[in-house]
Amino acid sequence: MDLQLNTYYTLICAALVLLLGKWLVGHLRWLANFNIPEPVAGGLVAAVLCYALNVLLGYRLGFDVDLQTAFMLVFFSSIGLSANFTKLKQGGRALLLFLLVIAVYIGVQNGVGVTLASLLGLDPLVGLIAGSMTLLGGHGTAGAWGSVLERDHGIQGAMTLGMACATFGLIIGGLVGGPLAKWLIRRHQLQGPQVTPADADNLVEADAYNFESPRKTRLITTDATIETLALFAGCLAFAQLMTALTAGASFQLPTFVWALAGGVLIRNTLDYVFRFKVFDRAIDVFGNAALSIYLAIALLSLKLWELADLAGPLVIILAAQTVVMLAYVALVTFRVMGRDYDAAVLCAGNCGFGMGATPTAVANMQAITNQYGPSHKAFLIVPMVGAFFIDLLNAVFLQTFIKFLG
Repeated sequence: MDLQLNTYYTLICAALVLLLGKWLVGHLRWLANFNIPEPVAGGLVAAVLCYALNVLLGYRLGFDVDLQTAFMLVFFSSIGLSANFTKLKQGGRALLLFLLVIAVYIGVQNGVGVTLASLLGLDPLVGLIAGSMTLLGGHGTAGAWGSVLERDHGIQGAMTLGMACATFGLIIGGLVGGPLAKWLIRRHQLQGPQVTPADADNLVEADAYNFESPRKTRLITTDATIETLALFAGCLAFAQLMTALTAGASFQLPTFVWALAGGVLIRNTLDYVFRFKVFDRAIDVFGNAALSIYLAIALLSLKLWELADLAGPLVIILAAQTVVMLAYVALVTFRVMGRDYDAAVLCAGNCGFGMGATPTAVANMQAITNQYGPSHKAFLIVPMVGAFFIDLLNAVFLQTFIKFLG
């Protein structure tokens, strides 16, 4: 029996998941020790309960997908609205270096998927589904490319398969990022910056590093809230318009990329053309809230029975992808990015979007920096690379692989 919850009940459930996650991380020491993000902790418990309802009583709970999408778009809009050109310039060489590391990883991830799919007797295109199409691209990219593979290449069930792989990646990305970063910090005896209460207040007031200190109090006003809501509305309208205009084009971008691009365009136009000061603290509050609620609904919506039905060969591919990602992040990302504390936090983010999504990457980094101290470099680089540049690179890689394999 299907039970579809409307918008209000979905929002209530998401809030309960976040409160549960906060309680679990606060009371179960091993969750805190492994730096598991609160939305992931609460969301996995909720997903297991939904699975139990399905197995024992035959109930299948459904949640408002449109609400999940809306909060996802708000989160990516907040990244764009936080990224003025001055910040991008601050990223400099490190941003380009990290982008190169991720570009190589996209090729590795697809190479592993295609090779194992061929060895296991599957269509090589199935290897792409268990590669960057879903693991690095997430549910949005999985849905967009799944329909293309079904329609143009005869891969039956590609969309369902893609959603299952993306679900697996979301779980793994949220579970392994924190522990790996903590292991690197301990193994190499790294230390985060020592932050005094006064420094923490200055960080909040600096309006420079959104998402870095989600637990700090942000002082915002009614006028700033209204202005910020207008900015988000502009980003979402731009995303909707560009998605409609580019529909059917040979090169398409997911809607959330347009939301981020709209944020960058609006922010820098206001900064450098109209000299209008954007209120970063309000963007930070909205962005962090949207991030938490999106992750809660995404994990609530996990259909674990779909993962249970995955074929054996696909489980082998996904398990191999997990091992390869951990090895690549520890041996390549960490070393190339400097073998320091910032590099370890970047590794947590790399695991988040390497197997899951950019919101998972940010949550992973927050779990680390809440314990060990801030990492300005990581919170400057990961949101932009993970949310914007990666999707452009991934689209190019996927089109190349499909053309070659097709």
